[in-house]
Amino acid sequence: MGPAVTLADVSLWWEQVVADDPAAGRPRPPLDGDTTADVVVVGAGYTGLWTAYYLLEADPSLDVLVLDAHTAGFGASGRNGGWCSALFPVGGDALARRYGPDAARAMRAAMRDTVVEVGGVTAAEQIDCDFRYGGTVTLARGAAQLDRVAADVTEAGRWGDELHLLDPQGVATHVRATDVLGGAWTPDCARVQPARLVHGLARVVEQRGARIAEGTRALRIAPRAVVTDRGTARCRWVVRATEGWTATLPDTRRALAPVYSLMIATAPLPADVWSQIGLEQGQTFTDARHLLVYGQRTADDRLAFGGRGAPYHLGSTVEPAHEHAPRVHGHLRRALVDLFPSVAGHAVTHSWGGPLGVPRDWHPSVGLDTATGIGWAGGYVGDGVATANLAGRTLADLVTGAESPLTRLPWVGHRSPPWEPEPLRWAGITAARWAARRADRAERRTGRAGRAGGLLARVTGG
Repeated sequence: MGPAVTLADVSLWWEQVVADDPAAGRPRPPLDGDTTADVVVVGAGYTGLWTAYYLLEADPSLDVLVLDAHTAGFGASGRNGGWCSALFPVGGDALARRYGPDAARAMRAAMRDTVVEVGGVTAAEQIDCDFRYGGTVTLARGAAQLDRVAADVTEAGRWGDELHLLDPQGVATHVRATDVLGGAWTPDCARVQPARLVHGLARVVEQRGARIAEGTRALRIAPRAVVTDRGTARCRWVVRATEGWTATLPDTRRALAPVYSLMIATAPLPADVWSQIGLEQGQTFTDARHLLVYGQRTADDRLAFGGRGAPYHLGSTVEPAHEHAPRVHGHLRRALVDLFPSVAGHAVTHSWGGPLGVPRDWHPSVGLDTATGIGWAGGYVGDGVATANLAGRTLADLVTGAESPLTRLPWVGHRSPPWEPEPLRWAGITAARWAARRADRAERRTGRAGRAGGLLARVTGG
């Protein structure tokens, strides 16, 4: 068994938080035997903490207990790329086909509003998380990518989203990368330092009266109770907010697949490098390849850059060893230099990763079963920084019985089909990763969209 992972080792983001506040690296006490509460939240990441925040805003008399197997923000909330965006894994057209156009417009409007909500709360609660509205710029670096970006712009317009098609000169006003044929920009994203956001949110939730018990592993979520390795917490309502760790619970092993996303960060870059790259307004950036990459210019002038491509592990295992894949981290370094050659001579100082939760149909959900008292939210497919806030507000309304537009959004009560048993699950997810990589290689070679993209869509439910 390897050495214990300290919070500062989890990511660049947590290293910075612990450097600012050494107390952040010391865990809160675990649950001390059996207890009771009005609401027990399993998982002290964004979803769980936002749920506690809005529950106590709605009813300060509630006794809310938040449990986490590690520490608050140990999971994706303290490891992600720092995009607080209006992205939702199911597009407007797909939502309209399933739920109707009015529901699609409502969902898209709710996501745009959520970016504003997170910014407002962080300002009101004095959570210093480098929140900066800069929008997102998407690069098209090939003809097939340009076609996809143009199609996205057309679709966005149907559902009220602001997404502007850019020529190469327009892209260059945001970011200057190699081989750009065009792109798009949306204002509906803010850059954040994700661990500072979750650390500050945990502080505020405690100030409002919630209890947070760390080092307390949920063994089973049952109606009106959570059985942990530190005792049983009985309650009126349970909220499962476990995202990438959902597969480790006995009753939800096939609900969400933990798929790893990995990141690197450079040392702070000098002004002459930034004069070549841009991103002066805190924009986040990506391109239109199939195997997703994402990045931001941090508040201390690093490039933080991530992407998919790490192997899925048979049996949906979640282990610290999975966070370190030198081959994938090396690929990210090469991809970053390919985009921005001026970075080539500067060191990558940090590399990390973590699991995100992927439902079988790529469709996030939030809901509450009033018969059992069990609520849930998740399946964000990596787009959870803002979506978790919307989930928390929605769960608070569902638990308190408030009638609101949020509880009528189309993702409320959605039930994704379970993932296939192993080894079919491994085969399907591995095939999707293979198809994405193959499609990108084919497009670079031929300049045209490859047939492998069709397999990717079938496997991912797209």
